[in-house]
This record gives sequence, C-alpha cells and structure tokens, in this order.
Amino acid sequence: MGLDDKIRNAAEKVGGKVKEGVGEATDNERLQAEGRADQAKAEVKGAGENVKDAFKK
Repeated sequence: MGLDDKIRNAAEKVGGKVKEGVGEATDNERLQAEGRADQAKAEVKGAGENVKDAFKK
C-alpha cells in the first residue's frame, strides 16, 4: 500500500469519526450511521490493500 493510499484511508476514517461525533452531538442518527459506514469503508479498503501487498512479496 502506498503512502498516499494510507493517508487517504486515514483521512476517510477520521472524517467518519468526525461525522459520527457530530451526529451524536446533534442527535442525528443518519449522520451517525454515515460516519460509521465511512469508517468501515476505510477499514475494508486498508485490509484490501494489505492483501494486495502480501501477494506482491
């Protein structure tokens, strides 16, 4: 996984945490769910990149 991919995934995960936090603060369940989904998507992308890296070695 390249550094730019790691940075993008980390940014997406942080963005999801922020979105989830704002949703909790404003009692907005939709925003909370979107934040959790963004975090999960970033984690899945990271896992996929790790698998690709493992096969490159």
